[in-house]
Amino acid sequence: MKKQEFFELAKTVIFAFLVALPIRIFIFQPFLVQGISMEPNFKNGDYLIVDEITFRLRQPERGEVVVFKSPISPETILIKRIVGLPGEEVRISKGKVFINGEMLKEDYLKENTLTFPEQKVTLNDKEYYLLGDNRAFSLDSRNFGPVKREKIIGRVIMKVFEINIFPIPAFSLVKKPNY
Repeated sequence: MKKQEFFELAKTVIFAFLVALPIRIFIFQPFLVQGISMEPNFKNGDYLIVDEITFRLRQPERGEVVVFKSPISPETILIKRIVGLPGEEVRISKGKVFINGEMLKEDYLKENTLTFPEQKVTLNDKEYYLLGDNRAFSLDSRNFGPVKREKIIGRVIMKVFEINIFPIPAFSLVKKPNY
């Protein structure tokens, strides 16, 4: 390789690094799912892309899947779904979730998924109620209480998973459910 070719290659690599690094640090973060608390929608070992910028422009919305710092152990990053929004009353009764007295329709859950224990929480203006999709095996707001807005890192926008047919990964966008 000639000296000039080497310098051109080095410039290209440095430029790519300088463009990619801020995107990786400030806009999109990779996240690896560990555990079964979000099954069947997110499985142990799924690789996720987390958007860190959207919540700087708007507030999180019900149904969005987010990653956040655990209120119990801040060095631990968790993944859950937003169920309750600031100012709302979240009540769990007879296995169902109610928001301000109305039962929450949760089409993303397995059929006959029940939510326990019974409780009632009124969220303040900067708190969110987060639940795992696999309610029987999830450590979430039922255990550690509401999550403050500043603990939420970002929303999951894409899931990367392997398919059995080809040795290449497949991608799927993560959409929030309609309520």
